[in-house]
Amino acid sequence: MRNFLFRLIGILEVAGGFYGVVNMARRLFPLGSTHESLVAVIGLVLYGFVLIAGVMLLEGSERGVSFSSWAQLLQLPLIATPILSYALHCGAFVNVYATLHLPVRLGLDWHVGSEGFLLAVAGPGLSRIGINLLALLSWLALRLR
Repeated sequence: MRNFLFRLIGILEVAGGFYGVVNMARRLFPLGSTHESLVAVIGLVLYGFVLIAGVMLLEGSERGVSFSSWAQLLQLPLIATPILSYALHCGAFVNVYATLHLPVRLGLDWHVGSEGFLLAVAGPGLSRIGINLLALLSWLALRLR
């Protein structure tokens, strides 16, 4: 079971990481505004890290397990506030979130076969915070040694 879970996590990391690297490179070139370029470079580094972690995990490397744990932790938070927004997912996500306006509402959003990266100093008017349950479960599975 452990091998199956590690391979599944590795496949999602490699696929999402590769797709993310390609999208961030497309956002980076041609060079646009400094802000857009900076966000694209940060995204490129994050997706590159996830891609390398996935390859190392698929090879069965112990360092791959460690890197993949960090890659899953990077995908865990979902923050969308007027001050700061951050979200990252590679391969798939199952987000559980709550809106921070009255009445507080819970929501569930999921997708498979995708990547996404959001980093902004300003965000939406309707704040929400949440976690990526798939990243949390993957991180817990990687703790099985």
